[in-house]
Amino acid sequence: MSPPPHDDPKHQALARRGVLHPHPELVSDGLFEEGSFFDRRDLMQVKYEMLRSVRVDGRSVREAASAAGLSRPTFYSSKAAFEREGLLGLLPEKKGPKRAHKLTDEILELVEAWRRAEPDLDASSIAARLQERLFLTVHARSVDRALARRRRKRGAS
Repeated sequence: MSPPPHDDPKHQALARRGVLHPHPELVSDGLFEEGSFFDRRDLMQVKYEMLRSVRVDGRSVREAASAAGLSRPTFYSSKAAFEREGLLGLLPEKKGPKRAHKLTDEILELVEAWRRAEPDLDASSIAARLQERLFLTVHARSVDRALARRRRKRGAS
């Protein structure tokens, strides 16, 4: 009998990396029978085998997706990502914003102007001012990080 998921190091590692299949019980592909090399909890492996079974074994997309416990849209997005990036394309993308979306270059120019006028203005005061004047809610630490990135970017140029 396998250990409970919270005690299983592989379960924890898959969860930490974001590749734990949300519904391993739905994987019906024979390759993933208990005790085999394949692990139905490993979403990346399940997706790869789903894609391989269509391309190599000639399975239909519907059949392969169903056997993997996934949807047809997941098949097509996985296929596109795999064709674009190889195995790395099957890794989940980072959730949340991919870049600064609140502290834009225009906002940071305004912040720097405030700092030039008031050199002792701290990040908490800047965050409060942004909220008050622009109705923009940001954390003081985000202001510090954005300004530091901007300085590094200028130093690299």
